[in-house]
Amino acid sequence: MHEGITDYLEIMRLAGVSELKKPSGRGVTVVKPSAVASPHPDPLPKGEGTVVSPAPAPVVSASVSVPVSVPVPITSAPVREYQLNTKAGQLQCLADEVAQCTRCKDLAASRTQTVFGVGNPDSPLVFLGEAPGADEDKKGEPFVGRAGQLLTDIITKGMKLRREDVYICNILRCRPPGNRNPMPDEAAHCRPFLDRTLEIIKPKFICCLGAVAAKNLLASEKTIGALRGKVWEYNEIKVICTYHPAYLLRNPAAKKDTWGDIQLLMQEMGLM
Repeated sequence: MHEGITDYLEIMRLAGVSELKKPSGRGVTVVKPSAVASPHPDPLPKGEGTVVSPAPAPVVSASVSVPVSVPVPITSAPVREYQLNTKAGQLQCLADEVAQCTRCKDLAASRTQTVFGVGNPDSPLVFLGEAPGADEDKKGEPFVGRAGQLLTDIITKGMKLRREDVYICNILRCRPPGNRNPMPDEAAHCRPFLDRTLEIIKPKFICCLGAVAAKNLLASEKTIGALRGKVWEYNEIKVICTYHPAYLLRNPAAKKDTWGDIQLLMQEMGLM
């Protein structure tokens, strides 16, 4: 090792280097041997050829900071995870599918958003309406306008339940323009979503609110007057039909009949 150092020093001397700088605490300064001139360079011995100096090392200035490469984590768009072993998770998965639906071109083009359903997925009772209105289309939740407030009163004041104890949804998941009744093809397009909703919840009772809901669920042509006041059955689920809350707002006298239907529902549920 000593011989190697001696040879290196001899080469540096012949190249004209008279002093080697000591590294400072702020960095390493490498002196180029060719940049230091000796006032009395020793002549090369004759016949020994040319001495080749080692290639100069790059100069690193103490004032220049060397950037450190920091790995940047790779991010991607969030992916919704569904707890498909729960009813809530299955309903959320179905709701996201509904949100992408364009089967009814006109409804998909005019809606603000789809209106799926709300409430307790483990409830034995489902209230079924016909379609979202303007308030529901804006908020994305069924029965939130004046008719929705009346339905809430029926549930809380009449049945002594909480609104969140039941499940509420509609035949259609999109608002028809001008709040018109759903067209037969629109109801047919949305029917698989209703069927799958009921398959997930597995309610024991359904309360149909209005003629549109009752006729579509039961595949009946009877009037709501003929359907109410009785217990029907759909896929082993007991069905009670009554007037739509919006109809009651226009015809307050019908509230008495509706209360009779709700009492029949409560009797079937064992709440009376």
